[in-house]
Amino acid sequence: MGDNPMLKFVGTGQAYPEKRPADDRADDFLEISRSFILDKAEEQASRCSQCGVPYCSTHCPLHNHIPDWLRLTAEGRLREAYELSNLTSTMPEICGRICPQDRLCEGNCVIEFSGHGAVTIGSVEKFITDTAWKEGWVEPLVPGAPLGQSVGVIGAGPAGLTTAEYLRVAGYEVHVYDRHDRAGGLLTYGIPGFKLEKDVVMRRVQRLKDGGIVFHESFEVGRDATLEELRQKHDAILIATGVYKPRDIRAPGVGAPGVVKALDFLTASNKAGFGDAVPSHEDGSLHANGKKVVVIGGGDTAMDCVRTAVRQGATSVQCLYRRDRENMPGSQREVQNAEEEGVEFVWLSAPIAFEGTEHVTGVKVTRMRLGQPDASGRRAPEPDPGSEFSLEADLVIKALGYDPEELPKLFGAEDLSVTRWGTLRVDHKTMMTSMDGVFAAGDIVRGASLVVWAIRDGRDVTEHMHRYLRAKAKAAAGERVAA
Repeated sequence: MGDNPMLKFVGTGQAYPEKRPADDRADDFLEISRSFILDKAEEQASRCSQCGVPYCSTHCPLHNHIPDWLRLTAEGRLREAYELSNLTSTMPEICGRICPQDRLCEGNCVIEFSGHGAVTIGSVEKFITDTAWKEGWVEPLVPGAPLGQSVGVIGAGPAGLTTAEYLRVAGYEVHVYDRHDRAGGLLTYGIPGFKLEKDVVMRRVQRLKDGGIVFHESFEVGRDATLEELRQKHDAILIATGVYKPRDIRAPGVGAPGVVKALDFLTASNKAGFGDAVPSHEDGSLHANGKKVVVIGGGDTAMDCVRTAVRQGATSVQCLYRRDRENMPGSQREVQNAEEEGVEFVWLSAPIAFEGTEHVTGVKVTRMRLGQPDASGRRAPEPDPGSEFSLEADLVIKALGYDPEELPKLFGAEDLSVTRWGTLRVDHKTMMTSMDGVFAAGDIVRGASLVVWAIRDGRDVTEHMHRYLRAKAKAAAGERVAA
């Protein structure tokens, strides 16, 4: 036991990388936490108990080999730790930054249950791969021997990029089509830089481009080509568009100027961060500077909006959520970060009207109370009669989540079957849609979810597409022999 570098959780306390002071970080869009130094990463990794049943791995959608690369890190074998981490994830440094570890790996850490505080898995994961990039250990994407077949991937988010990488390594020609002018999906335009700096995403994308994956950016399926035209061009198609249709509020005045969608607000901010000209910033319609901001919602998107508004110079930022703190779907760490930066949370409150005619001037709100549990098991919020009040607002941001767009209509593909929720219907044994050779993965199948689940889906669908393409090639070869 004396030589064992692990099991140090009794004598070594839990520690996360130091956060920059709230006053400093609220003025920029840089990530709020500094990275571990080597000694600290080794120290924190050594707290792992190396338990026989690693709940951290089983509760990770990717089933990352977490105890193994924690041990390698504690032993100072960082390159091996990176290589093991990279075996199961195409974006470990991104997951290390934005995964809700408190609900996944760290939330299920055995020493968390014992009261010693979880191993800081996400921070170690981020440190390992950031070090790999700095040291040149991240190898170029090397395509496999050409197989003579091509694949079209619609959507350049985490699911699409994961599948594109694996299929390119297998030897397929891969084309990625995305509506935006930069790849990455919500990693690029949805998540703010203070959680995920954009050079972290862009270096991943560039690695794929350097590996021969062809990106068609600013390409809209349905406008620039129909789904059927892409099917004719490629041997198989993956739809990994994610879900982008914002949920709305039914309330008087919701259409007033100054009541905006969360994704519009965040996309404008991220484009400005890239140095793009953003007219909606120049005219102030999607900028919070000098404004009283109210954000409606309780998920991670709402947290991104309130913290972006702070950085843009809002005079006040309030977040309305219809349940209490304990029932909030977003990360509790994000709530804490927002509170440190000056955001006020108005719990158990919901909007019933938006005030103002030429421009929004306020939100009329009712207090809520928690009733009986709903179908999800969470207590359903109910209005508390006679509790109405108003909040002043110059900018109201609706952050209520996302639903699928009407892809059959958008893609000109009436045969593309959808569920009653609008997600794509797939055969879960093959991940194929109702159209032969057209597969789907990520949020467009499961609904709005986590980046790590999109990566998992992208990894899983790769096997099904590879199997389909091999069978297709074998059948074509048989036809040629018969002829």
